[in-house]
Amino acid sequence: MSDQPENLDLHSASITDLQKAKLRELFPEVFTEGSKIDFDRLKRALGESVDAGKERFGLNWPGKADCLKTIQQPSAATLLPARNESINFDNTENVIIEGDNLEALKVLQKSYLGRIKAIYIDPPYNTGNDFIYPDTYAESLDTYLRYTGQKDDDGRKYSPNVEADGRFHSKWLNMMYPRLFLARNLLSHDGVIFISIDDHELDNLRCICNEIFGEENFIGLFVINSSPSAIDYGHIAKMHEYVLFYAKNIDSTITTQLTEEEKEFKYEDKTGPYNIYPLYNGNVAFNPVTRPNLYYPFYLDPSSKSKDGFYKIALDPIEGWVKVFPVISRKDSIQRVWRWGKDLARQNLNQEIVGYKTEDGEFRVVQKTRHTGKVIRSLQIDKDISTRRGTAEVEGLFGEKVFPFPKSVELIRRFVAISMPKDGIILDFFAGSGTTAHAVLDQNKQDGGNRKFILVQLPEPTERKDYPTISDITKERIRRVIKKINAESSEGLPLNVNAKQDCGFKVFKLQESNFKLWNAESMKDEQALAQQLEMHVQHIVKGRTSEDLLFEVLLKSGFPLNTPIENITLAGKQVYSVQQGAMLVCLDTELTPAVIQAMAERQPVRVICLDTGFAGNDQLKTNAVQQMRAAGVTKFMTV
Repeated sequence: MSDQPENLDLHSASITDLQKAKLRELFPEVFTEGSKIDFDRLKRALGESVDAGKERFGLNWPGKADCLKTIQQPSAATLLPARNESINFDNTENVIIEGDNLEALKVLQKSYLGRIKAIYIDPPYNTGNDFIYPDTYAESLDTYLRYTGQKDDDGRKYSPNVEADGRFHSKWLNMMYPRLFLARNLLSHDGVIFISIDDHELDNLRCICNEIFGEENFIGLFVINSSPSAIDYGHIAKMHEYVLFYAKNIDSTITTQLTEEEKEFKYEDKTGPYNIYPLYNGNVAFNPVTRPNLYYPFYLDPSSKSKDGFYKIALDPIEGWVKVFPVISRKDSIQRVWRWGKDLARQNLNQEIVGYKTEDGEFRVVQKTRHTGKVIRSLQIDKDISTRRGTAEVEGLFGEKVFPFPKSVELIRRFVAISMPKDGIILDFFAGSGTTAHAVLDQNKQDGGNRKFILVQLPEPTERKDYPTISDITKERIRRVIKKINAESSEGLPLNVNAKQDCGFKVFKLQESNFKLWNAESMKDEQALAQQLEMHVQHIVKGRTSEDLLFEVLLKSGFPLNTPIENITLAGKQVYSVQQGAMLVCLDTELTPAVIQAMAERQPVRVICLDTGFAGNDQLKTNAVQQMRAAGVTKFMTV
């Protein structure tokens, strides 16, 4: 793995600061209190078996070691397209996945690694009766298929996670830990995650988030006035819930302000009007000891004063330039650090950050701020964000109550607005009724943005005939939201609608791989081996279409679900042209020399064909390999 620290001896406690920083970026979960490396945790993260008997600081529970095994176990699933349930399937970049979110997260790992700008989830709060969980610690594809009636039951039991169960908290943690771990992989370097929760698991959730994302990447805790009228619990009437807010890498994270009234700006440059704000961090918990990576000097040219009173700055020493550190606060005498790390600062030198001289004659580094709004508050108390509002919104679309206690669109819209200024992908793998997608569409409508969403929802039964599962409600809600937006646009209402606004979604359904899996464990005798060999004569699952196969090939090749695909004909055969011809996929069962030559002449980077397409003709396959190599095709593969 090229991103791993070089020459790192796991059995030695002596590693460089650079190696430690790289290790923290790759495996924040292996760092303990005081930024010490727990080498046993690191070995487990890398798949080694380690005795977990030692006592150390951190949250442990029965089944935690199995969580890491669950994470490392590859998925045998794929996503089957459902065109008839989608809107504008061929052109939309929005995605709704119907299936178990653990398996879905695994399936998305290669295609969406580092591509997700924001994640919002509203997971089960573990109140005692709110979710179904199998007796085993880890849900698998097999578990999901049995739960949804796609396989016969073989004894697994499904029941509410009742508080009387001795593993009440452990079961919840075993459910959450691998999902959050896999979700972190999908976040971009500057990505963020929002997690709704209440008092039942807040402490445990924060502990595992500190382990998975790193305590230093905790941004804050929102208190949400979800029930303004209060719910009487006997000793106390509860009005609020929480949302945890973490960054993938806080040094790279930038949030925007919520739109408010128009402001007056003092300065203007080529980008537009702006005011200035000190670059140092006002948080007293951030200092050179706790955040050494945020304590470094700038170098300022005192002879470069512009007409607006600003100075050129650099990060490398230059003769005659003044060294500028963050201030020492006069109020508490604490040395401050910068809000930005060096990488982000270097990208914005003399553009969004500049030098400045105060009235006292002291040099500072300041940031240009162009926002017309306000920083989001940790206390969210207005009526627009209550659960009652969320219920009314869904009822307004359906004409009746079809989903209990949905989050309000306004609450999620605010999270979308501060974390995704104009574009990017937001993922919600506990989608519920689809509030996150509703919020994305609403925000794009308001500011002309081009944000995309990916939702994942388990098809939990609802006991309704019109919407048999929760995922049916999810899809129908977004259809109705899109219909409403389109109607308002056609009526000429004053909307800030981007002409290219994506009002559609692709539906995919989690299912077993299109290709039969080789089961080595079942080969206990010659008869079992013969059965395995016979089954793999035709290794494609019966009933699967070429489009089903195509999307599995895309996912396993690292292409996201919104990749442009063109259906073309070459030498009389159907060929899929992926990413403007970067990859060609021919899933015909009768390949010919003519179609092989036609694909090679287009000089794609990669070509994939069905192995059965060669019908055992080794000469045709050998010639195909040679033709592709001669044409400069980097990879020629069969499936």
